[in-house]
Amino acid sequence: MFPLRRVVPVAMLLFAAHGSAWADAKQDVAMKQLAATSGCVACHSIESGQPGPAGVAPIGPAWQDVATRYKGQEGISEKLLKTVMEGSNPYASHWKGKVSGLAMPPNAVAIKEADARKLVEWILALKQ
Repeated sequence: MFPLRRVVPVAMLLFAAHGSAWADAKQDVAMKQLAATSGCVACHSIESGQPGPAGVAPIGPAWQDVATRYKGQEGISEKLLKTVMEGSNPYASHWKGKVSGLAMPPNAVAIKEADARKLVEWILALKQ
């Protein structure tokens, strides 16, 4: 038989880990729903390697690729938030050859800035 003083801390750790996973899954569902209702999934997928429409390159980069490309870059959340809200320059695209879209259109009419900020933070936290 295990002493109670050993069992309780282990049980608490297991419960905390499970609670954290549940919270992460709940956030994933909320962010996927936000992306769908805001129109983001018309051009972007979450997972790398997803085909675009009619078998051509995807319109926009997969969010896992975005997370990988920008991992650890200082100020990237604000830069990506600005891109989401205001759009991007088609002449300065660094996704050229990887996506079929030329630029990201401005999305200020489709999503509130606070929601876009949450979505950007979630995207940057995605793992490959």
